[in-house]
Amino acid sequence: MNARRLARIIKVSKGETPADLVIRNCQVVDPISRSIATSNIAIFDGYIVGVGDYRGENEIDGEGYFAVSGLIDSHVHIESSMCTPAAFAELVVPFGTTTVIADPHEISNVKGTDGINFMLNSAHRVPLKVKFMAPSCVPCTNFEDAGAVINADDMEDLISDSRISGLGELMNAPGLHACDVEVLEKICLALNAKKVIDGHAPGLASKLLNAYRVAGITTDHECVNAEEVRSRLKRGMYVLLRQGSAAQNLRELLPGVDDVASRRCAMCSDDKHPGDIIQYGHMNHNLRIAVECGVSPFTAISMATINAAECYRMRNVGLIAPGYRADIVLFDNLKDFNAKKVFINGALVAENGKPLFEVTRRVDKAITHSVNIAPVSEKDLQIPIKGNEARVMQLKSHDLITNCVVRQVETKDGFFAFSKNSDIQKLVVVERHKATGKVGKALVENYGLKNGALGTTVAHDSHNMIVVGDSDEAILMAISELERCGGGMTIVHDGKIVHTLELPIAGIMSDKSAHEISEKVDEMIEFAHSKLGISRNVDPFMTLSFLSLPVIPQIKITPRGLFDVEKFDFVDVSL
Repeated sequence: MNARRLARIIKVSKGETPADLVIRNCQVVDPISRSIATSNIAIFDGYIVGVGDYRGENEIDGEGYFAVSGLIDSHVHIESSMCTPAAFAELVVPFGTTTVIADPHEISNVKGTDGINFMLNSAHRVPLKVKFMAPSCVPCTNFEDAGAVINADDMEDLISDSRISGLGELMNAPGLHACDVEVLEKICLALNAKKVIDGHAPGLASKLLNAYRVAGITTDHECVNAEEVRSRLKRGMYVLLRQGSAAQNLRELLPGVDDVASRRCAMCSDDKHPGDIIQYGHMNHNLRIAVECGVSPFTAISMATINAAECYRMRNVGLIAPGYRADIVLFDNLKDFNAKKVFINGALVAENGKPLFEVTRRVDKAITHSVNIAPVSEKDLQIPIKGNEARVMQLKSHDLITNCVVRQVETKDGFFAFSKNSDIQKLVVVERHKATGKVGKALVENYGLKNGALGTTVAHDSHNMIVVGDSDEAILMAISELERCGGGMTIVHDGKIVHTLELPIAGIMSDKSAHEISEKVDEMIEFAHSKLGISRNVDPFMTLSFLSLPVIPQIKITPRGLFDVEKFDFVDVSL
């Protein structure tokens, strides 16, 4: 900024000279005063300079639509859409999302800082504003086998980068509570740089939650009920209300949010498949659900705009007011929230559900060829059972939390044996980064799979290869196919590979468009439900991808074995 430029802005704001653009005849929504006024919006040099009677070099008819500040996704892993940041922008901007807070810890766990640089470069080529957090847990715990490690020394360079907004979700709460030096050093780097630290605190309460907060953790997106929302708000944290694909918590969380408490709440998606975004929308879907549940449109809009902006210390973002960035969405109404026009920095970037910007699809060779496994045989898949009882991972509908239950199982020669009369399948995780030969084995119920196997290299957060099946033969076939294609998702049925989606970018992302990815994923999901009998209360691949994340209760599986998250240690499948 210089005096000459500031003088021009002031003259335009006073109405003495025309604006670059005026959006006429729209209903401007102000969530702060909780008012709506029919007016015009004047834009100059990418900023809103006034709301009122203005003239512009260019003028657009707002057609009486509701003008809302651009929506903000306060916590998302872009990689979970299987899209590059550029393709993700092409997908979400038409729904009214103009800014996302992205934690690239998925690709970082595979490719380290090379992965982060790929994400930064891809995002730079599109109008969507992507604010990146530095992944705090690569790997997420010391019990994992990731493809890379980001230690405190690496973090020092990342956190000082102006393109990095803060420290990504601190999943290693046990390490924090144990005062692990490596964990605390990363936290201190962010605190000293005066940057935001994201949380990940499922189940934390009482003094453990106090200690988590006093360490500088600002947010939590892992609440699953209203009481957890209230407990975090009472401690001065921001709660990020999540509506993703596997974790659909928003309706359960809203009872903990009144008009006052909402001031410290924001909206997020965390992990969402492209098909769900295409079908339901992105942050506008969160708005729709909130209003359906009785939340005032003003309150809902605040949580998807200004609250998130203030939480992440984004200046001049989140309101339609003078001095704020001209990130604007025109919605047809404040119930369905259908985006008609979307502006970023005053430029029209989407209209009637279509992006108006070009996407260049580039793939860096440094982030491909990421599947490197040791040979796996049927013997490697055997699960010893001492008697006839075993710990089984029980899935819950539309939730990332699993229960640990004890079930009687069939055995043969001291090993688990498949039974056609049982809903228990075998679940394996194969280390796929350094060919260590590690294979973790577990049992799972409520998945519902019959006559085949599903496998993927999208397995949070270390992204090893995870496969579930009702026979060792089907599991081995899925493992072989994922190795062949260099990573992706695959389905085995009736002894044959029937579907594969190749994900050449770190084994977790595609270089294709979101619609191409979605079409194939939808086809595979429907096949999984209709032909393999997987419960429709379970998202076949999204749910599978979280069963290897050993920071979400109650039990999970890593290449090293079955992990009890509450004990924070490994346990045997056999009792």
